Amino acid sequence: MKNWTKHTLITRWIAPALLAAGGLGSAHAADANANADVECPIKVGVLHSLSGTMAISESTLKDTALMLIKQQNEKGGLLGCDLEPVVVDPASDWPLFAEKARQLLAQEKVDVVFGTWTSVSRKSVLPVFEELNGLLFYPVQYEGEESSRNIVYTGAAPNQQAIPAVNYLMNQVGIERWVLLGTDYVYPRTTNKILEQYLKDQGVADSDIMVNYTPFGHSDWQSIVSRVKAFGSMGKPTAVVSTINGDANVPFYKELANQQISAADIPVVAFSVGEQELSGIDTDPLLGHLAAWNYFQSIDTPANERFIENWHEYTGDDDRVTNDPMEATYIGFNLWVKAVKKAGTTDVDTVIDTLPGLKVDNLTGGTAELLPNHHITKPVYIGEITDNGQFSVVWETDEEIPGDAWSDFLPDSKKLKADWVELDCGHYNTETEECSGQMSDMAEDEE
Repeated sequence: MKNWTKHTLITRWIAPALLAAGGLGSAHAADANANADVECPIKVGVLHSLSGTMAISESTLKDTALMLIKQQNEKGGLLGCDLEPVVVDPASDWPLFAEKARQLLAQEKVDVVFGTWTSVSRKSVLPVFEELNGLLFYPVQYEGEESSRNIVYTGAAPNQQAIPAVNYLMNQVGIERWVLLGTDYVYPRTTNKILEQYLKDQGVADSDIMVNYTPFGHSDWQSIVSRVKAFGSMGKPTAVVSTINGDANVPFYKELANQQISAADIPVVAFSVGEQELSGIDTDPLLGHLAAWNYFQSIDTPANERFIENWHEYTGDDDRVTNDPMEATYIGFNLWVKAVKKAGTTDVDTVIDTLPGLKVDNLTGGTAELLPNHHITKPVYIGEITDNGQFSVVWETDEEIPGDAWSDFLPDSKKLKADWVELDCGHYNTETEECSGQMSDMAEDEE
C-alpha cells in the first residue's frame, strides 16, 4: 500500500469534491488539475556503487541524493507528493549496473534516476534508459563523445576540465612533456585521445607524450613511476595528467613520494581526485599536486557555506567533506525539481522537453544552465592539494563554460552537433545534415 501523505489525500480526493461544490479558489483548482496524473509517492532512483572499488567515491553521492530528497520533502515534497528514494547497489560491477537500472525502471517504476560514476557504467545503462524511456542525471566528469535524450550530463565535458587543465599547465607552468596516465576504461582512453590530438595541434611532438593505462584497483606502481621519472629527466618541464580512478590513486601518489618525485619536479593534475578521495589518507605525498574540477569545498560563497552546513547536519559528522560530483548531483536534482514544477508532471517525455534552457544556482556563485545538448554551463577551477586535504584555488575561468557533447579536436566529432530542442538529435552531422544512429548503438561500438 502506498504511503499517502495528508497533503496528497487532500489534493487527490478531497480537492475535486470541493471544486465541484465551488469550495476552492482558482489557484487550487489549477494545482489539482496539474497534479491529476501524478501518482504518489514520486519515486527517485539512486544508482551508485556502495561496495567494490568505486564505493570510495560513489557512496557519498548516494548520501547526497538522500539528503536532497529529505530536504525537498521537508519543503512539502513535489506536486503535492512525497519523494521516495529507491536505492540499489551495482557493486562496481559494470554489467550489474544495467541490471539494476532495469530493476529501477521496469520494476520499481521510478520517475527519475541519479547515478553511475564511471563511463563504462554509464554506457552499460544507457541502452536500458533509451529502451525503457527513463531519465538519468549523470554527475561525474566524463570524456564527452555522447549525447542521449535520456541522459542529463551535469559533470564536466573535456572542454570544461581536461582542456583547461592542459592549457593551465602549458601556459602558466610552462610544461613541455606530457605523461597521460589513466585507468583502463572508456573515460581515460577517450579523454587521452582528445588530449593527444590537442597537444599535437599545439605543436607537441609524439616523443614528448607518454601514455599508460592500468586496471581498476592497480597497486604496484613502482615500474610505471620509474618510467615517468625517466621520461621527466630529459631537460624539459614535465607533468602528469591523471585519469586514474578510484582507490588506485592512493598507492600511485605514495610511489611518487617513495621515488622522491615532488610536485615541484613533476606536477600531477588529476581529474578524479577530490576531497572525498583525500579524506582519511595521509596527504603528505600529494602536497602541491593539482586537480581540475568545477567546484571545491574551499570556495567561499554563501551558497556553498549553507550546503556544507546542511551536509554536516544531515550526516552528523563535521569531518565529512563535499566535492565536485556532489555539487553536480545538487545541480541535477534542482534542475529536475524545477522542470517537474514547470511541467506540472513527472512524465519523462514532458520533463525532458521542459529541461533545456532552465537555470539553477550552482554552489560557487554562478548559474548552471541546461543546454540543448543536455550538458550544462560550468566554471573551471585548478586547485592545489593542501595539508588539510582541501584544495587552494590557483586558477579559475572568468565565466561559466558551455559543455561540448562532441570534441572540436577529433576530426570525426568536430562535424557533429547535439541538439534535443530544434534538431531532436544528439549526433547531427553538420556536413551531411543527417541524424544517424542511436546512442546505444554508438556506445556499443565505442566499447
